[in-house]
Amino acid sequence: MSEDRDKKLALVKRCREDFRFFAQHCLKIRTKDERTASLKLNKTQLYIHDRLEDQKSRTGKVRAIIVKGRQQGVSTYVGARFYHRASLNKNVNVVILSHEWQSTDALFDIVDRYHRQNPISPHVGKDNAKELYFDRLDSHYNVFTAGEKAAGRSRTGSLFHGSEVAMWKNPAEHFAASVQTVPKMDGTEVILESTAKGAAGLFFDKVMDAIAGRGEYELIFAPWFWEETNTLPAPDHFEITDEKDAFSESDLQYMERWGLSRDQMYWRSVTTQELGSRSLFRQEYPAHIAEAFIASSEDPFIPAHLVLNARKRADIEAHGPLVIGADPAGPGGDRFAVAARRGHKVLWVKWRDRIDAMEGAQWLREIANEEKPERINVDAGGLGHGIVSILRSWADTKDLVHGVDFGGKSQHKMAKPKVPGPKNRRAEMWQRMKEWLSLEEGVSLPDMDELQTDIPITQVKPNTSNDLVLESKDDMRKRGVRSPDLADAIALTFATLRYVPVDKPQPHKEARQTQTRATGNFIDDDPALKVPRAIGGGSRYGWMGI
Repeated sequence: MSEDRDKKLALVKRCREDFRFFAQHCLKIRTKDERTASLKLNKTQLYIHDRLEDQKSRTGKVRAIIVKGRQQGVSTYVGARFYHRASLNKNVNVVILSHEWQSTDALFDIVDRYHRQNPISPHVGKDNAKELYFDRLDSHYNVFTAGEKAAGRSRTGSLFHGSEVAMWKNPAEHFAASVQTVPKMDGTEVILESTAKGAAGLFFDKVMDAIAGRGEYELIFAPWFWEETNTLPAPDHFEITDEKDAFSESDLQYMERWGLSRDQMYWRSVTTQELGSRSLFRQEYPAHIAEAFIASSEDPFIPAHLVLNARKRADIEAHGPLVIGADPAGPGGDRFAVAARRGHKVLWVKWRDRIDAMEGAQWLREIANEEKPERINVDAGGLGHGIVSILRSWADTKDLVHGVDFGGKSQHKMAKPKVPGPKNRRAEMWQRMKEWLSLEEGVSLPDMDELQTDIPITQVKPNTSNDLVLESKDDMRKRGVRSPDLADAIALTFATLRYVPVDKPQPHKEARQTQTRATGNFIDDDPALKVPRAIGGGSRYGWMGI
Protein backbone atom coordinates (compact mmCIF):
# COMPACT_ATOMS: atom_id res chain seq x y z
CA MET A 1 0.00 0.00 0.00
CA SER A 2 2.85 2.34 0.85
CA GLU A 3 4.40 1.72 -2.57
CA ASP A 4 1.09 2.52 -4.34
CA ARG A 5 0.72 5.68 -2.28
CA ASP A 6 4.25 6.77 -3.14
CA LYS A 7 3.57 6.20 -6.85
CA LYS A 8 0.38 8.24 -6.65
CA LEU A 9 2.13 11.08 -4.84
CA ALA A 10 4.86 11.05 -7.47
CA LEU A 11 2.23 11.16 -10.22
CA VAL A 12 0.45 14.06 -8.49
CA LYS A 13 3.73 15.96 -8.21
CA ARG A 14 4.56 15.34 -11.89
CA CYS A 15 1.06 16.37 -12.98
CA ARG A 16 1.14 19.53 -10.87
CA GLU A 17 4.38 20.61 -12.54
CA ASP A 18 3.59 19.50 -16.11
CA PHE A 19 0.21 20.44 -17.57
CA ARG A 20 0.77 18.66 -20.88
CA PHE A 21 1.63 15.42 -19.09
CA PHE A 22 -1.45 15.83 -16.86
CA ALA A 23 -3.72 16.43 -19.87
CA GLN A 24 -2.53 13.38 -21.78
CA HIS A 25 -2.38 10.95 -18.84
CA CYS A 26 -5.30 12.03 -16.65
CA LEU A 27 -7.93 13.75 -18.79
CA LYS A 28 -10.43 12.18 -21.18
CA ILE A 29 -12.46 13.91 -23.90
CA ARG A 30 -15.25 12.93 -26.24
CA THR A 31 -13.96 13.19 -29.80
CA LYS A 32 -15.90 14.47 -32.80
CA ASP A 33 -16.60 10.87 -33.84
CA GLU A 34 -18.06 10.10 -30.36
CA ARG A 35 -15.05 8.20 -29.02
CA THR A 36 -13.44 8.66 -25.61
CA ALA A 37 -9.77 9.52 -25.86
CA SER A 38 -6.96 11.07 -23.86
CA LEU A 39 -6.56 14.82 -24.21
CA LYS A 40 -3.59 15.28 -26.50
CA LEU A 41 -3.31 18.97 -27.29
CA ASN A 42 -3.76 19.86 -30.95
CA LYS A 43 -1.84 22.58 -32.77
CA THR A 44 -4.26 25.36 -31.79
CA GLN A 45 -4.34 24.29 -28.15
CA LEU A 46 -0.55 24.04 -27.99
CA TYR A 47 -0.21 27.51 -29.51
CA ILE A 48 -2.67 29.00 -27.01
CA HIS A 49 -0.94 27.21 -24.12
CA ASP A 50 2.49 28.53 -25.12
CA ARG A 51 1.14 32.09 -25.51
CA LEU A 52 -0.54 32.02 -22.10
CA GLU A 53 2.51 30.58 -20.39
CA ASP A 54 4.69 33.22 -22.03
CA GLN A 55 2.43 36.02 -20.80
CA LYS A 56 2.33 34.50 -17.32
CA SER A 57 6.13 34.32 -17.15
CA ARG A 58 6.44 37.96 -18.30
CA THR A 59 3.66 39.56 -16.26
CA GLY A 60 2.92 37.13 -13.44
CA LYS A 61 -0.68 36.71 -14.57
CA VAL A 62 -2.81 35.97 -17.63
CA ARG A 63 -5.14 38.43 -19.36
CA ALA A 64 -5.96 37.06 -22.80
CA ILE A 65 -8.64 37.44 -25.44
CA ILE A 66 -8.98 34.64 -27.97
CA VAL A 67 -10.68 35.05 -31.35
CA LYS A 68 -11.57 31.59 -32.59
CA GLY A 69 -13.22 29.79 -35.46
CA ARG A 70 -15.62 26.92 -35.03
CA GLN A 71 -14.58 23.63 -33.42
CA GLN A 72 -10.95 24.43 -32.61
CA GLY A 73 -10.97 23.02 -29.07
CA VAL A 74 -10.50 26.33 -27.25
CA SER A 75 -13.13 25.69 -24.55
CA THR A 76 -11.80 22.15 -24.08
CA TYR A 77 -8.33 23.54 -23.51
CA VAL A 78 -9.36 26.32 -21.10
CA GLY A 79 -11.50 23.85 -19.15
CA ALA A 80 -8.50 21.53 -18.80
CA ARG A 81 -6.16 24.36 -17.84
CA PHE A 82 -8.41 25.60 -15.05
CA TYR A 83 -9.34 22.10 -13.83
CA HIS A 84 -5.61 21.37 -13.60
CA ARG A 85 -5.12 24.36 -11.30
CA ALA A 86 -8.23 23.77 -9.17
CA SER A 87 -7.83 20.00 -8.70
CA LEU A 88 -4.16 20.07 -7.76
CA ASN A 89 -3.81 23.27 -5.73
CA LYS A 90 -5.34 24.82 -2.64
CA ASN A 91 -7.59 27.89 -2.57
CA VAL A 92 -8.27 28.12 -6.30
CA ASN A 93 -11.66 29.48 -7.35
CA VAL A 94 -12.66 28.99 -10.98
CA VAL A 95 -15.56 30.94 -12.49
CA ILE A 96 -16.88 30.05 -15.96
CA LEU A 97 -19.44 32.31 -17.64
CA SER A 98 -21.13 31.19 -20.86
CA HIS A 99 -23.69 32.89 -23.08
CA GLU A 100 -26.56 30.38 -22.78
CA TRP A 101 -27.56 27.48 -20.57
CA GLN A 102 -26.92 24.83 -23.25
CA SER A 103 -23.31 25.98 -23.53
CA THR A 104 -23.05 26.20 -19.76
CA ASP A 105 -24.13 22.55 -19.49
CA ALA A 106 -21.69 21.53 -22.24
CA LEU A 107 -18.78 23.30 -20.53
CA PHE A 108 -19.55 21.67 -17.20
CA ASP A 109 -19.92 18.26 -18.88
CA ILE A 110 -16.38 18.60 -20.23
CA VAL A 111 -14.96 19.21 -16.76
CA ASP A 112 -17.21 16.63 -15.13
CA ARG A 113 -15.82 14.03 -17.55
CA TYR A 114 -12.30 15.15 -16.72
CA HIS A 115 -13.02 14.66 -13.03
CA ARG A 116 -14.86 11.33 -13.22
CA GLN A 117 -12.10 9.67 -15.25
CA ASN A 118 -9.13 11.35 -13.57
CA PRO A 119 -7.00 8.71 -11.77
CA ILE A 120 -5.78 11.32 -9.28
CA SER A 121 -9.04 13.25 -8.84
CA PRO A 122 -9.32 15.06 -5.48
CA HIS A 123 -12.06 14.42 -2.94
CA VAL A 124 -15.31 16.27 -3.70
CA GLY A 125 -17.41 17.82 -0.96
CA LYS A 126 -20.05 19.23 -3.31
CA ASP A 127 -20.90 17.95 -6.77
CA ASN A 128 -23.93 19.28 -8.64
CA ALA A 129 -24.87 20.38 -12.12
CA LYS A 130 -22.96 23.67 -11.88
CA GLU A 131 -20.29 23.26 -9.21
CA LEU A 132 -17.45 21.07 -8.06
CA TYR A 133 -16.08 21.77 -4.58
CA PHE A 134 -12.80 20.11 -3.70
CA ASP A 135 -13.25 20.37 0.06
CA ARG A 136 -9.84 19.14 1.16
CA LEU A 137 -8.20 21.70 -1.11
CA ASP A 138 -10.85 24.36 -0.47
CA SER A 139 -11.00 24.96 -4.24
CA HIS A 140 -14.15 25.61 -6.29
CA TYR A 141 -15.13 25.12 -9.94
CA ASN A 142 -18.31 27.06 -10.83
CA VAL A 143 -20.20 27.52 -14.09
CA PHE A 144 -22.75 30.29 -14.69
CA THR A 145 -24.91 31.53 -17.56
CA ALA A 146 -24.74 35.14 -18.78
CA GLY A 147 -28.46 35.89 -18.76
CA GLU A 148 -30.29 39.14 -18.36
CA LYS A 149 -28.95 39.64 -14.83
CA ALA A 150 -25.29 39.59 -13.88
CA ALA A 151 -24.10 36.18 -12.72
CA GLY A 152 -21.17 35.17 -10.55
CA ARG A 153 -21.00 38.46 -8.63
CA SER A 154 -20.86 36.72 -5.24
CA ARG A 155 -18.04 34.36 -6.23
CA THR A 156 -14.57 35.88 -6.15
CA GLY A 157 -12.49 34.01 -8.67
CA SER A 158 -8.78 33.60 -9.19
CA LEU A 159 -9.37 32.07 -12.64
CA PHE A 160 -12.10 33.39 -14.96
CA HIS A 161 -13.15 31.90 -18.30
CA GLY A 162 -15.54 34.00 -20.40
CA SER A 163 -17.00 31.74 -23.10
CA GLU A 164 -18.54 33.15 -26.30
CA VAL A 165 -18.24 36.68 -24.90
CA ALA A 166 -19.54 38.22 -28.14
CA MET A 167 -22.88 36.48 -27.49
CA TRP A 168 -23.36 37.67 -23.89
CA LYS A 169 -26.47 39.63 -22.99
CA ASN A 170 -25.69 42.83 -21.08
CA PRO A 171 -21.94 42.24 -21.48
CA ALA A 172 -20.85 45.42 -19.67
CA GLU A 173 -22.83 44.45 -16.58
CA HIS A 174 -21.44 40.91 -16.60
CA PHE A 175 -17.94 42.21 -17.09
CA ALA A 176 -18.29 44.54 -14.12
CA ALA A 177 -19.93 41.89 -11.91
CA SER A 178 -17.85 38.83 -12.81
CA VAL A 179 -14.57 39.67 -14.51
CA GLN A 180 -13.82 42.42 -12.03
CA THR A 181 -14.05 39.96 -9.14
CA VAL A 182 -10.65 38.60 -10.24
CA PRO A 183 -8.01 40.54 -8.31
CA LYS A 184 -5.13 42.09 -10.21
CA MET A 185 -2.62 39.79 -8.56
CA ASP A 186 0.06 37.39 -9.70
CA GLY A 187 -1.26 33.93 -10.46
CA THR A 188 -4.71 35.12 -11.51
CA GLU A 189 -6.03 34.48 -15.00
CA VAL A 190 -8.80 35.95 -17.15
CA ILE A 191 -9.38 34.31 -20.54
CA LEU A 192 -12.10 35.74 -22.77
CA GLU A 193 -12.86 33.75 -25.93
CA SER A 194 -15.46 33.85 -28.65
CA THR A 195 -16.26 33.53 -32.30
CA ALA A 196 -16.86 36.95 -33.82
CA LYS A 197 -20.27 38.59 -34.00
CA GLY A 198 -19.69 41.80 -35.86
CA ALA A 199 -17.70 44.92 -35.10
CA ALA A 200 -19.58 45.93 -31.98
CA GLY A 201 -19.82 45.20 -28.31
CA LEU A 202 -17.47 44.42 -25.45
CA PHE A 203 -15.68 41.54 -27.15
CA PHE A 204 -14.97 43.57 -30.28
CA ASP A 205 -13.75 46.51 -28.19
CA LYS A 206 -11.44 44.23 -26.22
CA VAL A 207 -10.03 42.78 -29.44
CA MET A 208 -9.38 46.25 -30.85
CA ASP A 209 -7.75 47.37 -27.60
CA ALA A 210 -5.53 44.27 -27.61
CA ILE A 211 -4.50 44.88 -31.24
CA ALA A 212 -3.64 48.49 -30.38
CA GLY A 213 -1.74 47.44 -27.23
CA ARG A 214 -4.14 49.22 -24.88
CA GLY A 215 -4.54 47.60 -21.47
CA GLU A 216 -3.41 44.22 -20.13
CA TYR A 217 -5.20 41.90 -22.55
CA GLU A 218 -3.18 40.18 -25.26
CA LEU A 219 -4.80 38.88 -28.44
CA ILE A 220 -4.51 35.23 -29.47
CA PHE A 221 -5.73 33.96 -32.83
CA ALA A 222 -5.38 30.62 -34.61
CA PRO A 223 -6.47 30.04 -38.26
CA TRP A 224 -9.01 27.38 -39.22
CA PHE A 225 -6.55 25.25 -41.15
CA TRP A 226 -4.56 24.40 -38.02
CA GLU A 227 -7.39 22.05 -37.06
CA GLU A 228 -6.43 18.60 -38.35
CA THR A 229 -10.03 17.50 -38.88
CA ASN A 230 -10.74 20.39 -41.27
CA THR A 231 -9.92 18.28 -44.31
CA LEU A 232 -11.73 16.00 -46.76
CA PRO A 233 -10.30 13.71 -49.46
CA ALA A 234 -10.54 15.73 -52.66
CA PRO A 235 -12.13 13.85 -55.61
CA ASP A 236 -10.32 13.86 -58.94
CA HIS A 237 -12.90 16.17 -60.52
CA PHE A 238 -12.37 18.90 -57.86
CA GLU A 239 -10.83 21.98 -59.50
CA ILE A 240 -8.96 24.80 -57.82
CA THR A 241 -9.62 27.73 -60.14
CA ASP A 242 -7.79 31.00 -60.69
CA GLU A 243 -11.08 32.94 -61.09
CA LYS A 244 -11.19 35.81 -58.62
CA ASP A 245 -14.08 36.24 -56.19
CA ALA A 246 -15.54 39.35 -54.53
CA PHE A 247 -12.39 39.57 -52.42
CA SER A 248 -10.24 39.80 -55.57
CA GLU A 249 -8.65 36.49 -54.67
CA SER A 250 -8.90 33.20 -56.52
CA ASP A 251 -8.99 29.77 -54.89
CA LEU A 252 -5.49 29.16 -56.22
CA GLN A 253 -4.19 32.38 -54.67
CA TYR A 254 -5.91 31.57 -51.35
CA MET A 255 -4.38 28.08 -51.39
CA GLU A 256 -0.88 29.38 -52.13
CA ARG A 257 -1.10 32.26 -49.63
CA TRP A 258 -1.86 29.94 -46.71
CA GLY A 259 0.02 26.88 -47.93
CA LEU A 260 -3.06 24.62 -48.02
CA SER A 261 -3.46 21.13 -49.45
CA ARG A 262 -6.08 20.02 -51.98
CA ASP A 263 -7.91 18.16 -49.21
CA GLN A 264 -8.10 21.31 -47.08
CA MET A 265 -9.35 23.30 -50.06
CA TYR A 266 -12.01 20.68 -50.75
CA TRP A 267 -13.16 20.85 -47.11
CA ARG A 268 -13.32 24.63 -47.47
CA SER A 269 -15.37 24.30 -50.68
CA VAL A 270 -17.88 21.90 -49.12
CA THR A 271 -18.19 23.99 -45.95
CA THR A 272 -18.64 27.19 -47.98
CA GLN A 273 -21.55 25.58 -49.87
CA GLU A 274 -23.14 24.56 -46.57
CA LEU A 275 -22.80 28.08 -45.14
CA GLY A 276 -24.04 29.73 -48.33
CA SER A 277 -21.31 32.31 -48.97
CA ARG A 278 -17.56 32.82 -48.95
CA SER A 279 -17.97 35.90 -46.80
CA LEU A 280 -19.65 33.86 -44.09
CA PHE A 281 -16.97 31.17 -44.35
CA ARG A 282 -14.27 33.77 -43.80
CA GLN A 283 -16.06 34.99 -40.68
CA GLU A 284 -16.84 31.54 -39.22
CA TYR A 285 -13.52 30.01 -40.26
CA PRO A 286 -11.07 32.91 -40.45
CA ALA A 287 -7.57 32.46 -41.84
CA HIS A 288 -6.58 35.88 -40.49
CA ILE A 289 -7.85 37.98 -37.58
CA ALA A 290 -9.40 40.53 -39.98
CA GLU A 291 -11.59 37.86 -41.58
CA ALA A 292 -13.23 37.09 -38.22
CA PHE A 293 -14.98 40.45 -38.42
CA ILE A 294 -15.49 40.43 -42.20
CA ALA A 295 -19.30 40.63 -41.84
CA SER A 296 -19.02 43.47 -39.38
CA SER A 297 -22.43 44.88 -40.25
CA GLU A 298 -25.59 43.29 -41.57
CA ASP A 299 -25.82 45.85 -44.36
CA PRO A 300 -22.67 48.00 -44.44
CA PHE A 301 -22.48 51.01 -46.71
CA ILE A 302 -18.93 49.98 -47.66
CA PRO A 303 -18.57 46.19 -48.07
CA ALA A 304 -15.79 44.53 -46.08
CA HIS A 305 -14.19 42.94 -49.15
CA LEU A 306 -13.34 46.38 -50.60
CA VAL A 307 -11.30 47.12 -47.49
CA LEU A 308 -9.65 43.72 -47.49
CA ASN A 309 -8.68 44.11 -51.15
CA ALA A 310 -7.17 47.56 -50.58
CA ARG A 311 -5.15 46.26 -47.62
CA LYS A 312 -3.46 43.71 -49.88
CA ARG A 313 -2.24 46.29 -52.44
CA ALA A 314 0.96 47.48 -50.82
CA ASP A 315 2.61 47.98 -54.22
CA ILE A 316 0.30 50.84 -55.30
CA GLU A 317 2.34 54.00 -55.96
CA ALA A 318 1.44 57.26 -54.26
CA HIS A 319 1.03 60.25 -56.62
CA GLY A 320 -0.30 63.76 -56.20
CA PRO A 321 -0.42 66.21 -53.31
CA LEU A 322 -0.63 64.97 -49.74
CA VAL A 323 -3.94 65.50 -47.94
CA ILE A 324 -4.45 65.03 -44.20
CA GLY A 325 -7.83 64.21 -42.61
CA ALA A 326 -8.32 64.68 -38.87
CA ASP A 327 -11.28 63.49 -36.82
CA PRO A 328 -10.92 64.82 -33.26
CA ALA A 329 -12.40 62.79 -30.42
CA GLY A 330 -15.82 64.06 -29.43
CA PRO A 331 -17.35 64.12 -25.93
CA GLY A 332 -16.75 60.70 -24.38
CA GLY A 333 -14.67 59.62 -27.36
CA ASP A 334 -11.22 58.15 -26.96
CA ARG A 335 -9.58 58.32 -30.40
CA PHE A 336 -8.27 61.45 -32.09
CA ALA A 337 -7.68 59.97 -35.56
CA VAL A 338 -5.52 61.35 -38.36
CA ALA A 339 -5.05 59.90 -41.87
CA ALA A 340 -2.73 60.83 -44.75
CA ARG A 341 -3.58 60.10 -48.38
CA ARG A 342 -1.74 60.77 -51.60
CA GLY A 343 -3.87 59.93 -54.63
CA HIS A 344 -4.59 56.21 -54.78
CA LYS A 345 -2.77 55.40 -51.54
CA VAL A 346 -3.57 56.05 -47.89
CA LEU A 347 -0.06 56.28 -46.50
CA TRP A 348 -0.88 55.94 -42.81
CA VAL A 349 -3.55 56.25 -40.16
CA LYS A 350 -2.67 57.26 -36.60
CA TRP A 351 -4.57 58.04 -33.45
CA ARG A 352 -4.11 59.20 -29.89
CA ASP A 353 -6.36 58.66 -26.91
CA ARG A 354 -8.16 61.41 -24.99
CA ILE A 355 -6.24 64.54 -25.90
CA ASP A 356 -7.63 68.06 -25.62
CA ALA A 357 -7.89 70.80 -28.27
CA MET A 358 -4.45 72.32 -27.63
CA GLU A 359 -2.72 68.92 -27.65
CA GLY A 360 -4.59 67.98 -30.83
CA ALA A 361 -3.69 71.22 -32.56
CA GLN A 362 -0.04 70.87 -31.59
CA TRP A 363 0.00 67.28 -32.88
CA LEU A 364 -1.43 68.38 -36.25
CA ARG A 365 1.10 71.21 -36.38
CA GLU A 366 3.94 68.73 -35.88
CA ILE A 367 2.51 66.52 -38.64
CA ALA A 368 2.22 69.52 -40.96
CA ASN A 369 5.83 70.59 -40.38
CA GLU A 370 7.11 67.06 -40.92
CA GLU A 371 4.88 65.83 -43.78
CA LYS A 372 4.34 69.12 -45.70
CA PRO A 373 0.72 68.40 -46.76
CA GLU A 374 -1.22 70.40 -49.32
CA ARG A 375 -4.02 70.82 -46.80
CA ILE A 376 -5.48 69.48 -43.57
CA ASN A 377 -9.24 68.81 -43.38
CA VAL A 378 -10.58 68.78 -39.83
CA ASP A 379 -14.05 67.80 -38.62
CA ALA A 380 -15.15 71.19 -37.30
CA GLY A 381 -17.76 69.90 -34.87
CA GLY A 382 -17.23 69.68 -31.11
CA LEU A 383 -13.54 69.65 -30.20
CA GLY A 384 -12.62 70.28 -33.83
CA HIS A 385 -13.99 73.83 -33.72
CA GLY A 386 -11.34 74.83 -31.19
CA ILE A 387 -8.60 72.96 -33.04
CA VAL A 388 -9.37 74.75 -36.31
CA SER A 389 -9.32 78.13 -34.52
CA ILE A 390 -5.97 77.37 -32.87
CA LEU A 391 -4.35 76.16 -36.09
CA ARG A 392 -5.55 79.27 -37.93
CA SER A 393 -3.96 81.46 -35.31
CA TRP A 394 -0.51 80.02 -36.11
CA ALA A 395 1.27 81.44 -39.15
CA ASP A 396 2.67 78.10 -40.31
CA THR A 397 -0.70 76.31 -40.40
CA LYS A 398 -3.33 79.01 -41.01
CA ASP A 399 -3.40 78.44 -44.79
CA LEU A 400 -3.37 74.64 -44.52
CA VAL A 401 -6.28 73.88 -42.24
CA HIS A 402 -9.88 73.68 -43.50
CA GLY A 403 -12.86 73.01 -41.25
CA VAL A 404 -15.44 70.56 -42.58
CA ASP A 405 -18.93 70.57 -41.12
CA PHE A 406 -20.02 66.90 -41.12
CA GLY A 407 -23.67 67.86 -40.79
CA GLY A 408 -23.55 70.71 -43.31
CA LYS A 409 -25.20 70.59 -46.73
CA SER A 410 -23.30 68.47 -49.24
CA GLN A 411 -21.65 70.00 -52.29
CA HIS A 412 -24.03 67.87 -54.37
CA LYS A 413 -27.08 69.45 -52.69
CA MET A 414 -25.66 72.94 -53.10
CA ALA A 415 -25.30 72.34 -56.85
CA LYS A 416 -28.50 70.28 -57.38
CA PRO A 417 -30.86 70.72 -54.41
CA LYS A 418 -33.69 68.63 -55.90
CA VAL A 419 -31.62 65.71 -57.20
CA PRO A 420 -31.28 62.75 -54.79
CA GLY A 421 -27.78 62.31 -53.49
CA PRO A 422 -25.70 62.59 -50.33
CA LYS A 423 -27.58 64.85 -47.93
CA ASN A 424 -24.70 66.11 -45.82
CA ARG A 425 -20.95 66.45 -46.03
CA ARG A 426 -20.21 63.26 -44.09
CA ALA A 427 -22.38 61.12 -46.37
CA GLU A 428 -20.78 62.76 -49.40
CA MET A 429 -17.24 62.08 -48.22
CA TRP A 430 -18.10 58.46 -47.40
CA GLN A 431 -19.66 58.05 -50.85
CA ARG A 432 -16.45 59.34 -52.43
CA MET A 433 -14.40 57.01 -50.25
CA LYS A 434 -16.54 54.07 -51.39
CA GLU A 435 -16.10 55.04 -55.07
CA TRP A 436 -12.36 55.39 -54.47
CA LEU A 437 -12.17 51.91 -52.91
CA SER A 438 -14.10 50.54 -55.92
CA LEU A 439 -11.71 51.91 -58.58
CA GLU A 440 -10.75 49.21 -61.07
CA GLU A 441 -7.10 50.25 -61.18
CA GLY A 442 -6.88 49.60 -57.44
CA VAL A 443 -6.17 51.68 -54.37
CA SER A 444 -4.20 50.96 -51.22
CA LEU A 445 -4.96 51.11 -47.50
CA PRO A 446 -2.51 50.37 -44.68
CA ASP A 447 -2.66 46.71 -43.70
CA MET A 448 -4.34 47.44 -40.36
CA ASP A 449 -6.93 45.23 -38.68
CA GLU A 450 -8.47 48.34 -37.14
CA LEU A 451 -9.49 49.58 -40.60
CA GLN A 452 -11.08 46.23 -41.43
CA THR A 453 -13.44 46.68 -38.51
CA ASP A 454 -13.79 50.47 -38.65
CA ILE A 455 -14.83 51.03 -42.27
CA PRO A 456 -17.42 48.26 -43.00
CA ILE A 457 -19.56 49.15 -40.01
CA THR A 458 -21.55 52.27 -40.90
CA GLN A 459 -25.04 51.66 -42.27
CA VAL A 460 -27.37 53.72 -44.44
CA LYS A 461 -30.24 55.39 -42.60
CA PRO A 462 -33.57 55.07 -44.49
CA ASN A 463 -35.32 58.31 -45.45
CA THR A 464 -38.25 59.36 -47.61
CA SER A 465 -36.28 61.65 -49.96
CA ASN A 466 -34.08 58.89 -51.43
CA ASP A 467 -31.03 60.88 -50.37
CA LEU A 468 -27.97 59.16 -48.98
CA VAL A 469 -28.03 59.54 -45.21
CA LEU A 470 -25.65 57.60 -42.99
CA GLU A 471 -26.44 56.67 -39.43
CA SER A 472 -24.93 59.13 -36.98
CA LYS A 473 -22.30 58.27 -34.41
CA ASP A 474 -25.01 58.51 -31.75
CA ASP A 475 -27.09 55.97 -33.68
CA MET A 476 -24.10 53.67 -33.82
CA ARG A 477 -23.45 53.96 -30.09
CA LYS A 478 -27.07 52.99 -29.41
CA ARG A 479 -26.55 49.70 -31.23
CA GLY A 480 -23.30 49.14 -29.35
CA VAL A 481 -20.91 50.11 -32.14
CA ARG A 482 -17.75 52.10 -31.57
CA SER A 483 -17.42 55.40 -33.43
CA PRO A 484 -15.58 54.82 -36.74
CA ASP A 485 -13.00 57.52 -36.06
CA LEU A 486 -10.29 56.05 -38.28
CA ALA A 487 -12.69 55.70 -41.21
CA ASP A 488 -13.93 59.27 -40.74
CA ALA A 489 -10.34 60.54 -40.80
CA ILE A 490 -9.79 58.85 -44.17
CA ALA A 491 -13.14 60.14 -45.45
CA LEU A 492 -12.07 63.70 -44.59
CA THR A 493 -9.31 63.44 -47.20
CA PHE A 494 -12.16 63.46 -49.77
CA ALA A 495 -13.72 66.73 -48.56
CA THR A 496 -13.24 68.37 -51.97
CA LEU A 497 -12.24 66.67 -55.22
CA ARG A 498 -10.08 67.69 -58.15
CA TYR A 499 -8.14 65.83 -60.82
CA VAL A 500 -4.43 66.39 -60.33
CA PRO A 501 -1.92 65.39 -63.06
CA VAL A 502 0.85 63.11 -61.87
CA ASP A 503 3.43 63.97 -64.53
CA LYS A 504 2.95 67.73 -64.87
CA PRO A 505 1.71 70.58 -62.66
CA GLN A 506 -1.85 71.87 -62.92
CA PRO A 507 -2.84 75.48 -62.21
CA HIS A 508 -4.36 75.71 -58.77
CA LYS A 509 -8.00 76.75 -58.71
CA GLU A 510 -8.90 78.50 -55.48
CA ALA A 511 -12.05 77.21 -53.86
CA ARG A 512 -14.74 79.71 -53.08
CA GLN A 513 -14.97 80.16 -49.33
CA THR A 514 -18.40 80.14 -47.68
CA GLN A 515 -18.92 80.63 -43.98
CA THR A 516 -21.29 78.30 -42.12
CA ARG A 517 -23.54 79.66 -39.42
CA ALA A 518 -23.30 76.42 -37.48
CA THR A 519 -19.58 76.56 -36.66
CA GLY A 520 -18.29 79.92 -37.84
CA ASN A 521 -15.58 78.01 -39.73
CA PHE A 522 -14.81 78.45 -43.41
CA ILE A 523 -15.88 75.39 -45.39
CA ASP A 524 -15.00 74.58 -49.00
CA ASP A 525 -18.38 74.06 -50.69
CA ASP A 526 -17.68 75.00 -54.30
CA PRO A 527 -19.92 72.96 -56.66
CA ALA A 528 -17.55 73.87 -59.49
CA LEU A 529 -15.00 71.48 -57.97
CA LYS A 530 -17.35 68.51 -58.36
CA VAL A 531 -15.40 65.59 -59.78
CA PRO A 532 -16.49 64.23 -63.19
CA ARG A 533 -18.43 60.96 -63.14
CA ALA A 534 -15.54 59.01 -64.67
CA ILE A 535 -13.28 59.12 -61.66
CA GLY A 536 -10.45 56.95 -62.91
CA GLY A 537 -7.34 58.57 -64.26
CA GLY A 538 -4.98 55.67 -64.92
CA SER A 539 -1.29 56.47 -64.75
CA ARG A 540 -1.53 60.10 -65.76
CA TYR A 541 -3.99 61.42 -63.19
CA GLY A 542 -4.33 60.91 -59.46
CA TRP A 543 -7.83 61.10 -57.96
CA MET A 544 -7.74 63.00 -54.74
CA GLY A 545 -9.57 65.16 -52.26
CA ILE A 546 -7.90 68.45 -51.55
